[in-house]
Amino acid sequence: MKPLNRRAFLARSTIAVGGAAGVTAGLASAERARAALVPLTAEDASNDAGAAASATDLSTSRPFAGVHQEGVLTPKPAHASLVALDSFAPDRATLAQALKALSGRAQELTAGGPIPLLEVDAPPADSGILGPVNAPDALTITIGFGASLFDGRYGLASQRPAELIPMPSFPVDQLDPTLTHGDLLIQICAQHRDTVVHALRELLRTVRGTLQQRWAIDGFEGAGRGPTKQSNPRNLFAFRDGTANPPADDAALMNQLTWVGGGDQRWAVGGTYQVVRIIRMHVEFWDRVALREQENMIGRSRDTGAPLGGTNEFEDPRFDLDPNGKRIPLTAHMRLANPRTPATANQRMIRRGFNYHRGFDKAGQLDQGLVFIAFNQAPSRQFVPVQTRLNQEPMIDYITPIGGGYFFVPPGAQSQGDWVGSGLFLT
Repeated sequence: MKPLNRRAFLARSTIAVGGAAGVTAGLASAERARAALVPLTAEDASNDAGAAASATDLSTSRPFAGVHQEGVLTPKPAHASLVALDSFAPDRATLAQALKALSGRAQELTAGGPIPLLEVDAPPADSGILGPVNAPDALTITIGFGASLFDGRYGLASQRPAELIPMPSFPVDQLDPTLTHGDLLIQICAQHRDTVVHALRELLRTVRGTLQQRWAIDGFEGAGRGPTKQSNPRNLFAFRDGTANPPADDAALMNQLTWVGGGDQRWAVGGTYQVVRIIRMHVEFWDRVALREQENMIGRSRDTGAPLGGTNEFEDPRFDLDPNGKRIPLTAHMRLANPRTPATANQRMIRRGFNYHRGFDKAGQLDQGLVFIAFNQAPSRQFVPVQTRLNQEPMIDYITPIGGGYFFVPPGAQSQGDWVGSGLFLT
């Protein structure tokens, strides 16, 4: 067999593309997208071991443009990647161009559609790892800014949101500088892992040379294993996570707890503060703890997720009827995190955490944990008091926060040609 000659290969490829051009030109973009997203039939599935996953509906799309960015109140999908970036833009104008390009590519990816066909001698317009059509797959791309973006480099210091500071180190923390802070944070979420990987690859290609990765963490959501559709998935300590989240569909409540109002920077109204904490869980140590002790540390039954003494995950724990902690210890995680008093009602946050698994550390221990994500109207009023109470919980012996940061998620792109963060550059 003769070795492949690159020039001859390209020539043959050009002929092949040219012969198929008539067929390609006759197929409308919408029809190509529709055909690519048709689920496989049961007969098809029986012939392909991977057909079950392929048959999953990939057509769900989330709008990128809007008053608020998606990925905050959006229902949490199965997979996520968080990527912190640092800016190497030489000036303000170049930074603005990079942010505009980032939003533009994010909007294309979340909408989905067929990949543009370019000349065969040109690099492809898309990596193509999802095939000739990028299915939306409930993809959301959420862009946030870190405090360091508002230093002296770009003349943005006067525009810094009021509560955006570098995330402080709490007493329980062992923060790794290589996993902490960043000029920007991109949160990418979708129902399938390959959708997330593809989006990350395309976004980084768009801003290469201007924005560079600082750190990244991949997360996943536990499967819905019941007993009801409302039952929350479990974290890697095996307890249900997210039970007491405030209702995201209550617009008035979200205006009180999540979205920034007129008391902050004018351009920031409609945005939110994102707290990210990469929390290592010492699972081997945890697995040696008696079940009753685990439940007392959490305050819930591991099996049902119900408050101790209760029967239902969403049951009111009625701390007022247990003031001395005989049923649910006063140091239980659920009690410290959300005391359910009038004084702490405005400390609630939208939590959107994901499990993570990064293999093994150098000591041969499992590197597993939680990517804690919380959206706040004001971290000083919400996250900080909650975390301060949790510094005293017994569970601190089994966890170590190792990274993350504070970021500000601007309002969404709201009109044709608008982009996330555009308000920063209007003055």
